[in-house]
Parts: sequence; structure tokens; C-alpha cells
Amino acid sequence: MAHVHHFTYGAFNPIAAYLLAFLGSFLGLLCTGRARDAHSRGRRNRWLVIAAFAIGGGGIWLMHFSAMLGFDVPDSPVRYDVTLTLLSLVFSVLTVGIGLIVVGHGKRSTARILTAGALTGSGVVAMHYTGMAGMRIAATIHYSPVLVVASAAIALAASTVALWFAVSVRGWLKIIGAAAVMAVAVCGMHYTGMAAMSVELDPAGTPPGGIRPLTMLVPITVITAATIIGVALSALQAMTEEEFTDGAGTPKRGVHAENPPPWSLKNASMGAVRLTPAARAVVSGRTSANRPSPGPRPSPRPVPAAPASTPAAPPATSGG
Repeated sequence: MAHVHHFTYGAFNPIAAYLLAFLGSFLGLLCTGRARDAHSRGRRNRWLVIAAFAIGGGGIWLMHFSAMLGFDVPDSPVRYDVTLTLLSLVFSVLTVGIGLIVVGHGKRSTARILTAGALTGSGVVAMHYTGMAGMRIAATIHYSPVLVVASAAIALAASTVALWFAVSVRGWLKIIGAAAVMAVAVCGMHYTGMAAMSVELDPAGTPPGGIRPLTMLVPITVITAATIIGVALSALQAMTEEEFTDGAGTPKRGVHAENPPPWSLKNASMGAVRLTPAARAVVSGRTSANRPSPGPRPSPRPVPAAPASTPAAPPATSGG
């Protein structure tokens, strides 16, 4: 059996893998919390899809290939098949999404969580060993059945616990703690599966084809950035919707807008109703007929004449 290295770059790869698993789990739990608070099915599904990409794509798939960057066989180059590598990503995101949708709708129950955990765990196992099948080396790879079963059991348990966290955990501190536990479980499953592998070199083997391990840094960086940006934009959009709409998506009135008074027959007026000229004439005629006729107006009181003024006496003249 050939000697293999799982930590070619020292502690960098396991630490980076754990941080990616933690980040993906943390963002996924935040999204599932948003999904639980959503008032419509469409919004809930949107948050669950984002959570599937965060957990399945970031917390599991990115962790796997970040750890695989530290894998090396000194006597053989290591390459990766692009098709199987992308297929492993599809397995991871799809199965996590199915599990989240199963537990994200309907009444929460233990049977529902266990069923979703089994589906998601099976997908995680398929993702891991599909990714390993996509690895190309000039050797034959063997697996220990005991450790393979152990890695599958860890995947099932980790998926079930992750889904339970997704529908139960609330609050920042609890989400951080749950993400830390999920990251430990995911990394434990990966390195248990890697420990199950042994390599037997093939002296007559041809150099393998495929992409180099360091080329995987490009999709790792792109998917990480896309996950973070997608979650951030969705959170901003949700904040805007919550500010300007109610839970059902109906636009809210302005904060300072006055609510109109309730309609009542007492407050209703004919001026608020549009009538045709004929109807207006009928209404006016009925009103005039029902109104009592006014009596004769009293004659105006005569205004007394002003008294005639007496002529003034001529001024007296002085003699002399």
C-alpha cells in the first residue's frame, strides 16, 4: 500500500474545512429561522432553498473539497474529474433541500425529522463517495467496510441533528452553538471516510487526467462568495418587505396616514353618491313634495319717518 498524506499543508486544511462547515451551517440555520417566520409558502420555500445552498453547498461540499486540497499521494499525481465533482455538489444541495422542505412544512414531529435526516444523510454519503470516485490517481483505491459504515452512520446522525437544529434553534447564541456542533459532525464524517481509504499503486498505470487540486480553489471561492452574497441580498429584501408590507404581502399604509372613519348610514350623504340627472330630479321632487309649504311671510314693519327739522332763527344784528 502506498503512503498518503491527508494534511499536506499542515493544520491549514482542517481548519479551513471546519470554518467553511461552520459558516455554511450558520448561514443555513439563519435562513431556516427566516423560513419558520415566513407567512407565505413562497417566501418559506425561497428561504429553504437558500438554506439548502448554504448547508449543502457551503457547509458540506466546500468543506469536503477544502479538506481534499490537503490530500496527496507522493508517488502519483492527484486529479479530479469535473463531471463527478459537479455531480457530488448536486447530490449535496438537492438532498439537503429535500430534507429541509420535509421538515420546513407541516407540523413538526419526530418521525418527520428522522425521515428527512435519513434522506439527507444518504445524500451526504453519496456526495462524499461520488467526490472520491471523481478523484483520479495512478493507483487502485480500497475502502474499509467498517469505516465506511461508520462514516455513513455519522452522516445520518449529523444530518438528523442538523435538521432538528434547523426547526428548533432560535437566538444568536444557540444558532452559533448549533453551527459549531454541525461543523464538527460534518468534518468528522469526512475524515472518517478518508481514513477508510487505502491506495495501492499501479506501476503500469498511466498519468491520470482531470483538473489539478489547486484549481478547485476557483469554485470554492465562487460558491462561498455567492452563498454569502445571496443570503445577504435575501435578508435585505426581506427587511424591505417587512417594512413596507404585512405578512401576506399587502402594502402597508404610511406610518402617519390617518385611517378613514368607518362607513355608517348616519355619516353617508347623497353627495357621495353619483346620481343620474333623472334620478336627481326624482329625489328632488320627492323632497319638495314631502317638505311642508312655508306660510305667508309677515309684512315688513314700516319704518317711522324722521321728524321735520325747524328752520333756524336769523342771527341778531347789532346797531351802530
